Amino acid sequence: MSVRWAGVFPAVTTQFRQDQSLDLRATAVHLEAVLASGVSGLVVCGSLGENQALDADEKRSVVENAVRVAAGRVPVIAGVAETSTAAAVRYARDCARFGAAGFMVMPPMVYKPDAEEAAGYFRVVAAATDLPWMLYNNPLAYTVDVTPERLLGYADIPNLRAIKESSGDPRRVTEIRLALGDRLAVFAGVDDLILESSVLGIDGWVAGSGIAFPAENQRLWELTRAGRWDEARQMYRWAAPLMKLDTHPKFVQYIKLMVQEAGLGAEWVREPRRPLTGVERERVLGTIRAGLSSRPCS
Repeated sequence: MSVRWAGVFPAVTTQFRQDQSLDLRATAVHLEAVLASGVSGLVVCGSLGENQALDADEKRSVVENAVRVAAGRVPVIAGVAETSTAAAVRYARDCARFGAAGFMVMPPMVYKPDAEEAAGYFRVVAAATDLPWMLYNNPLAYTVDVTPERLLGYADIPNLRAIKESSGDPRRVTEIRLALGDRLAVFAGVDDLILESSVLGIDGWVAGSGIAFPAENQRLWELTRAGRWDEARQMYRWAAPLMKLDTHPKFVQYIKLMVQEAGLGAEWVREPRRPLTGVERERVLGTIRAGLSSRPCS
């Protein structure tokens, strides 16, 4: 199906059993809960989806599962996170065959490419299919920084349609607009900058922590679209401590624990990640339970 690059495209978790085996049924249940909130797309096998901890066949089964669950209601965007250009091309072509509507492409994993190498990688992966794609810019996690100036050099790639901006600097929204106008849809990629980014004029939001409170997450987005800023601020202040959990190196564990507390999945992660324990677990649980006990849409 075609992709309208606007609205909330949550980055969903990949659910596992306690023995770390893939649990597609639990993943499907979680997807249905997110879909019920009114999202505009699904991003699977992203960072939060533990892409790099999945083997090749598992990634493909997660994408196939999501396409089956979505059943044409919203587009499924497959995260691309590979260590080689050839592997990324193979994966993109397979996902296109499975029915993915587009891609969210991360820079090469492990190797830290320079600007020329990164540009070459993105161009080759883009040419692997004719499906539209979103460039995931997260220099804090993946070292490559596609600045607005560098992004301008990608403007000739016809199927590049959006950027997930996760540099942590909301000024980038304006800088991208000044450099490229409306050539690309701009998606916020840092949860606790969503209100600031919305004020500056974004098209969408790849939400992370909101997969544990999808009704509130969607409500916040809709308030920003309607320009109802006083109400949006109130919702944002409630959500901010929960959204902050998306900005920690253990964000996968934190958000999966939050998903579990919300009754939408399980906390099990795949090693080398491990579930939270001790003081850290109690601290994070305190934040989660305080937020979920006062949910505005409950």
